[in-house]
Amino acid sequence: MRIQISTFFLLILSLTTVNVYSQSPTPTAPQPKPEETEVWKPVPPVVTPGADCNAPPSDAIILFNGKNLDEWVSVKDKSPAKWIVSNGLIIVNKAAGNIETKRSLRDYQLHIEWNVPENITGSSQARGNSGVFLAATGSEDGGYELQVLDSYKNQTYVNGMAGSIYKQAIPLANPTRRPGEWQIYDVAWTAPTFNPDGSLKTPAYVTVFFNGILVQNHFQLKGETRYIGQPFYKAHGPAPIMLQAHGDPSQPISFRNIWVREIQ
Repeated sequence: MRIQISTFFLLILSLTTVNVYSQSPTPTAPQPKPEETEVWKPVPPVVTPGADCNAPPSDAIILFNGKNLDEWVSVKDKSPAKWIVSNGLIIVNKAAGNIETKRSLRDYQLHIEWNVPENITGSSQARGNSGVFLAATGSEDGGYELQVLDSYKNQTYVNGMAGSIYKQAIPLANPTRRPGEWQIYDVAWTAPTFNPDGSLKTPAYVTVFFNGILVQNHFQLKGETRYIGQPFYKAHGPAPIMLQAHGDPSQPISFRNIWVREIQ
C-alpha cells in the first residue's frame, strides 16, 4: 500500500514539474535604445536669416540689388538686359522683350516682389500682365509660367489670374493687394528631370506663397505652360528664370528685391 502511494505522489510531482517548465517565459528581445535612431551627420550648413522674411539670407544669390541688371540678359539675343532701373526698381520695358537670368538653375527657392501701377488701366489679361517663368526653355515664352497680373477686383479666367500656374493650376486663394501696393511671391521650385532618351523621368513641382498665403501646394506640372493647346514636356537641363514683357497696352509693372537660393 505504501508503494502505491509513493508512486502516486511521484506521478503528481512529475506532472507539476512539466507544467512549471511549460509556463516559463521565453527570452525577450533587447529593447531598442533612443540613440539607435539618432542621426548626427552630415550637419546642415548654417544659414543666417535676413532681418525679416523678405530680406535675403546669407546664402542667397542676389538677382536684383536695386542698382543694375548685371544678372540679366535679353532673351532675344543674350545682350545686356534693356529694362529700366530707377529708384531701386526694375521697370518692364515692353519694347525690349523678355529678360532672363544669366545663371541657369535647377531646384531653388525664389523671392520676388512686383507692383502694378496705381493708375493701371485695362481689364482681364490686359491689366498689369507679366509672368515669372520658373524655368525658361529657349523660346520667347517657353517654359513654366507663374502668372503675374492685377487680380484685385479684375475678372479673368481663374487659371490665368495672379498666383496661377498659367492654364494649369488655379490658385487656392486670391490674396492680391490693390494696385500701387507691393505683391510678394515666395516659390519652391523642383525642376523636371529626363531620361537619356529625352523621356520624362520626374515631373516638375511648385509651391507658391503669395503675400504670405499658400496658393500652390506642391503642384505637379503637366508640362510647360502654353497659351494655346495642352501642356507637354520636352527635355532640358538647368534653365534661367525669365521675366515677361507682356504685349498688352496697360502701364508697365515693376519688380524689386529678387533673390534665389539653390537647393542641392
